[in-house]
Amino acid sequence: MTFGALEAFLRARLAAPLPGPSAQLRFAPRPVREGWEPHLDPPGARQAAALLLLYPGTDGAVIPLTVRHDALPHHAGQISLPGGRIDPGEAPARAALREAAEETGLDPDAVRVVGALSSLWVVVSNHVVRPFVGVTDRRPEFRLAPREVAGLVEAPLDVLRDPQRVGWTERPREGVVVRYPYFDVGGQHVWGATAMILSEFAELF
Repeated sequence: MTFGALEAFLRARLAAPLPGPSAQLRFAPRPVREGWEPHLDPPGARQAAALLLLYPGTDGAVIPLTVRHDALPHHAGQISLPGGRIDPGEAPARAALREAAEETGLDPDAVRVVGALSSLWVVVSNHVVRPFVGVTDRRPEFRLAPREVAGLVEAPLDVLRDPQRVGWTERPREGVVVRYPYFDVGGQHVWGATAMILSEFAELF
């Protein structure tokens, strides 16, 4: 599939009914928190937006992910999509572009937003994340925000679509050991909310 054909496919597919919670839950930790469902938007939850960006790579489309700085209050050290809180009165898609530009230095005017994925309630930080899919014709000249982003992971789309790249590990959560599925991207484990969003994206294909 050429990059132009990929963009056309995504525009059409994202305008159709989405896989939604069934795809997100494939990468939820086990056991799932009591009372949590990914599609919920509870009163008091803060609103956030994220950008799932694709650009042409040597061997196909690539998605940039950020390594969050260890000093951040939530999800420190984890791999995530660029994104952050939606300002009052701000359109969610615009917030996704703004936050991605602030974190990675990309030019938001070079990105074409082709649609949105399902929202996801992240219990740990009590954010409802609204992910948007965008495309750009060439690899951005990344300039990472040093206080927020410790590094960049470039994930080939084919890796996210390969079931052999899915693994499981265990982590403590509130005194209980839970099992987490993850994507193996060049030896890096992509798990949690980011993996749930990427799972729905991969399900589009």
